[in-house]
Amino acid sequence: MEHPKIKSVAVFSRPFTVPGFDEMLPAGTYDIETELSAPPDDRNPDAWKASVLVNLHPRTSHPGLSRTLMVSLADLDAARAKDELTGKELTEFFLEKMLADPMVQLVMQADGVSEMQLRHLYSGKRSSEVGSDTVTPIREARTPQDKSAIQAAENEGMPPRSN
Repeated sequence: MEHPKIKSVAVFSRPFTVPGFDEMLPAGTYDIETELSAPPDDRNPDAWKASVLVNLHPRTSHPGLSRTLMVSLADLDAARAKDELTGKELTEFFLEKMLADPMVQLVMQADGVSEMQLRHLYSGKRSSEVGSDTVTPIREARTPQDKSAIQAAENEGMPPRSN
């Protein structure tokens, strides 16, 4: 009995590489077969890692030659993730994910930090490159009520002071 494999398609919008293979692979659609668990006859199933068989496009110099490439699932996932970032820098991608997180929004609100300030911070621009009128202070003036609420939150779980 043959070990089950999952057949699917991987789409790359730009040329890519995978570790251990020196050739730049062209953008396009690739048929893949994924083997998620060790074959039954494997001698060391604990050391086995998920692998993917990628059906490569034929070379123009050898149009009838079919080629396949065996890569780890992690390497293929890394190549696909890198391809999804086409046109965006990695920091911009993480900044967007971070700003979409409600917990980050709450912390920003508590610290008085705006989305514009974070975007400026992650843009890589220095304050000397930007006019002083575009940079706003990180800390805003707080009311006494705000200060006591923050202090109560900071001291939550601490034993009460004895006078």
